[in-house]
Amino acid sequence: MNPHRPRFPVAAFLILATAAVAATGCQTVREKYYNAWEYVGYDKRERLVDDVQAASEAQGEARDQFVSALDRFKALTSFDGGDLEDTYKELNAAYTSAEARAADVRERIAAVENVSRALFDEWSDDIDLIEDDPKLTRSSEQLLERTRGSLDDVLVKMNNAADSMTPILTKFHNRVIFLKGQLNAQAIASLRDVELDLSNEIDDLIEEMEASIAEADRFIGQMQG
Repeated sequence: MNPHRPRFPVAAFLILATAAVAATGCQTVREKYYNAWEYVGYDKRERLVDDVQAASEAQGEARDQFVSALDRFKALTSFDGGDLEDTYKELNAAYTSAEARAADVRERIAAVENVSRALFDEWSDDIDLIEDDPKLTRSSEQLLERTRGSLDDVLVKMNNAADSMTPILTKFHNRVIFLKGQLNAQAIASLRDVELDLSNEIDDLIEEMEASIAEADRFIGQMQG
């Protein structure tokens, strides 16, 4: 079970969600979706925290998979006997898994962006409802802007790290394709010189991901404090 989703029977949710959507009038599909979850007690603020946590965990899993893919590449370029075909298959599987992890990171970031827009739009609308209390209005606006700014910092780091995965995946893919039809010592030897470049790029990626994860942890702490 996904720890970031509320434990609520699917059938019951669908019934209540239908009622909630029907009662919301002229709203966007996104707003209806999040309002349906709120109808069963899962509000946008809680969901945002959960989605940031899920994105952070996805980055950690992607980081580990990229390191694993590099290890497989090193094993292949250091090959000195055994079943070359099996070693290549392990490299290809590691690349495919890294690609899937990168896609999952992108999806998790998109989820954060979507729920944050819904939350901040609703928050802004609620502030507009405050009457004859400029001090309270200003305090609410400042809290909204601080929260939005903190999340922007998280998203910048997450997106930067996600962007850094793309060229590394391309290089892995190119090497997998290059080796596919010519599994021989000469082809493998020709790739040994590029191993260091990949290692350096993955080291940089890990540094970016860890900074992103730390920023996400700080944001979650602020939201839960």
